Amino acid sequence: MCFTNAETSSCYGSKTVYKKILTSTFLLITIFLWLSFYSLSGYSQKLTILDSQNLPIQGVKVTSNRESITLVSDSLGQVDLTAFQEDETVRFFHKKFEAVSYTYEQLRRMNFEVVLNKKNVTLNEVVISANRWEQNLREIPHRVEIIKMREVAFQNPQTTADLLGTSGYVFIQKSQLGGGSPMIRGMATSRLLIVVDGVRMNNAIFRSGNLQNVISLDANALQKTEVLFGPGSVIYGSDAIGGVMNFQTLIPQFLSSDEPTKISVSGNAFSRYSTANQEKTQHLDLNLKTKKFSFLTLFTYADYQDLRSGAYQPIPDFYRRFYVLSFHQQDYMIPNPDSTLQIGSKYHQVNLMQKIRWKPSAFWDIEYGFHLSQTSNYGRYDRLTVMKDSLPRWAEWYYGPQKWQMHRLGFSFSKPTLLFDTMKLILAYQFFEESRYDRRFNSTQKNAQIENVPAYSLNLDFNKNINPQFSLTYGIENVYNQVISRAHKENIRTYEKTPSLTRYPNGSLWFSHALFASLMYKPQSKWAFNGGLRANHFYVYTPFDTSLFPFPYKEARISVLNVSSHVGAVWIPDENWKLYLNISNGFRAPNVDDISKVFESTPGYIVVPNPNLKPEKVFNLELGNSKTWGNFLRWDITGYHTWLYDAMVRKNYSLNGDTLIDYNGSPSRVQAIQNVAKIRVYGFQIGLELFYKNFKLRSTYSYQKGQEENTDSLAYYPLRHAAPAFGSTHLTYENTRIRVNFYVNYQASLKYKDLALTERENPSYAKDNEGKAYVASWYTLNFKFAYFPQEQISIGLGVENILDKMYRPYASGINAPGRNWIASLRVMF
Repeated sequence: MCFTNAETSSCYGSKTVYKKILTSTFLLITIFLWLSFYSLSGYSQKLTILDSQNLPIQGVKVTSNRESITLVSDSLGQVDLTAFQEDETVRFFHKKFEAVSYTYEQLRRMNFEVVLNKKNVTLNEVVISANRWEQNLREIPHRVEIIKMREVAFQNPQTTADLLGTSGYVFIQKSQLGGGSPMIRGMATSRLLIVVDGVRMNNAIFRSGNLQNVISLDANALQKTEVLFGPGSVIYGSDAIGGVMNFQTLIPQFLSSDEPTKISVSGNAFSRYSTANQEKTQHLDLNLKTKKFSFLTLFTYADYQDLRSGAYQPIPDFYRRFYVLSFHQQDYMIPNPDSTLQIGSKYHQVNLMQKIRWKPSAFWDIEYGFHLSQTSNYGRYDRLTVMKDSLPRWAEWYYGPQKWQMHRLGFSFSKPTLLFDTMKLILAYQFFEESRYDRRFNSTQKNAQIENVPAYSLNLDFNKNINPQFSLTYGIENVYNQVISRAHKENIRTYEKTPSLTRYPNGSLWFSHALFASLMYKPQSKWAFNGGLRANHFYVYTPFDTSLFPFPYKEARISVLNVSSHVGAVWIPDENWKLYLNISNGFRAPNVDDISKVFESTPGYIVVPNPNLKPEKVFNLELGNSKTWGNFLRWDITGYHTWLYDAMVRKNYSLNGDTLIDYNGSPSRVQAIQNVAKIRVYGFQIGLELFYKNFKLRSTYSYQKGQEENTDSLAYYPLRHAAPAFGSTHLTYENTRIRVNFYVNYQASLKYKDLALTERENPSYAKDNEGKAYVASWYTLNFKFAYFPQEQISIGLGVENILDKMYRPYASGINAPGRNWIASLRVMF
């Protein structure tokens, strides 16, 4: 596989050929599957159960009026009605859909296709993120937002970061097109935890700066996404301070026991095109099923060209006026004739997933999963816009391929015993690679830093229903990370490479060992109480190479034990009302990035290691209410206050008594990560849903206010990752054939005094009449449309940012897309 970059220019031709072959192959597969579907459909004698978007509904209970026959629909929403008599009435039940009944003759006239209407308002969703086990949302004293696969298919997000943004509760920052750093309740980056199929993605080099690891996940491979707001440290350990993003990828399905066939194949294929960055995405997933074995294969390829921002520019400072062109080892500053085209932002990405599932008995369920994600090189767009002495500061600044792979082996055993009812064991190996390349304008020296992180983990979880009032979940977790860090300088004329300072000490280690337990007590149907405790031991080791940098120490070792807990109460006066209170504490243990990193944070500032760090601790108070009225209205509101102590922040520091040292040929102020700050964040989240026949109005609003103590003045200043108020409002209409959505996304403004101290000199921000930075407010009008000509086919059309506004989301270093037309074709078989 070939990815374009400055070091492999010969790949451009092969990339074009590869893309043509890939596109042609995908089209042939789609045509074959289309023809196969029509050639086989005439022989089907089954009844199909669909939702209002023509998507199959699994798990529908189908009974006869005599209740002598009971069937359950399979993953294709199908049941075989052969056993039913023609004079019978057939009934359909599902907890999330309205119950209906039809005579056999009515079903015949309907061509044996039944469409169920979803119950508009319910508090009975099932979530996993709260305690790693399926649990009724009504009984959880936390706010949890669920993003489902059908919503992803309709919204057509380009990346998983964009998918999170569709929730209306997660704010997304981007420093470049190949990015997407979530912000939740004033927390971001290493203070948020990413979990994939029960395995933590956060590793030893997750940093406090903006992270784009979430784009390694394929949005088209997700079955469900849950966002758990607030600390989740009791269940998930370190980093779960602001929230947990729990991603569940597609699960291989088995044939149901009543299906007459021995083997079947189902799947999905789609193609999408977007105009703002000439996106071309191709996707295919296949599920081969038997009654005991299941194989799921998935492939997605996405190509993104340079991003075009809006043409309407109320703030002219927000576009890049130049780009750098290198010719014969000479750099040239080229004026950009098109201020809307953000040259140098393009990249492409490939995702693969293979799962094998085996059910050897009624008690065991075993699954192996392999995930692979790899991007091309992509430019750090915000760095490429920085000027120095009227010239670009950088001729090159790009990330090398971001690579992630995971091998996951999961065992589930469900049979009541003295110690547990269900046991889950997950063994996982992950491999991360990231790299950075930069070269100053007209310099012959290119700097390269490459990091690899092998990560091993073991999770053993148990669930036990002690009696109708008490249920217990408990388990252990072990995580081991190794950091392999390399660096060199290369002369672009002679191609001579010389060793240079690595970003992290090569051979660093990070361990975590934990025991945890959580207890639920339901004394009666109207009350539920939750409590949990976790003991976590961490060990960090970093060796320092003093031959290339004047470290005053040769190694650092940190060993610390941390205890976290939570208690919560839920009051459920009836099935339509929920009031909850949650008190919790959490922590984030220092990792290799915090302790030992050497890097240029911003021009003129150098961050050096600090081996004396300890965990930062959080205390959180949350109060929430959810209420439904009949079948037409639902609203929920949550208020919270978070206090963070011993916060790890970047502050001025000295190294060997020096506060100013030379780094890469420039004098730089010495800084280090230190436990010197206190942080407090408070705010609220509101959601409102109104229903009338086929119409739905949904609105979300998030307000957060964050403050960080300045250790020099002991005064509080705005917190960097506390985004301005933001939200969205959607008006949707849907029936059996179409779905229409008109919506508004918006973000409030921030004045200079409301910006964090480190953000006030950010060159990516607009400037007022006094030359002071500020964050401009914005809103976009958007429209999405889906048409279902057949139950297995959907055609999607949409336009985002209809008014073609030029705007830049808070803390971002690249403009958002301008008017963006989207077209997609999906085939389900």
